[in-house]
Amino acid sequence: MNEPETNPRITAFFERLERLDPGGRARLKRSAGHPLARSREALGLFYSVLPFSVPPLQEERYFLVATLYPLADSGGTGDLGVSLRQARRVKNARGLDRRVEILLDADEAQLPFRLRQAVRFLHSNRVPVRWSRLLEDLLYWTHPNRFVQRRWARSYFAD
Repeated sequence: MNEPETNPRITAFFERLERLDPGGRARLKRSAGHPLARSREALGLFYSVLPFSVPPLQEERYFLVATLYPLADSGGTGDLGVSLRQARRVKNARGLDRRVEILLDADEAQLPFRLRQAVRFLHSNRVPVRWSRLLEDLLYWTHPNRFVQRRWARSYFAD
């Protein structure tokens, strides 16, 4: 199956994040899991990496991913369900399965906290994140068909 081509705004966003110095990454990291309105320390930095063409309604999702970006390595293939599946082991399977179910059921208010947990878990298991795909998916998180959540569930739970 062919992967969709990444939006040029998303590509530009990650190119700018990649160029941040360690201090900039640390500032973003300290805001992980917090909404844009509560992150005064990272506000200017965030808008310096955000492409101007990003619609204001999408800024919160871009901010969430920007603050998670310093928490785990880039790379990986597929969606977040694939990454979480790669970190699944016999000894963590039961707890991870439950955490994935909770993540899939997360509403907009719970999503930043649940994603931060998932990304830190992936980092601790040395599983990279495909950041562009994560951002693309999060832009559709509240779609009524829940197609992102269904895809992640299929990627994680299907044998």
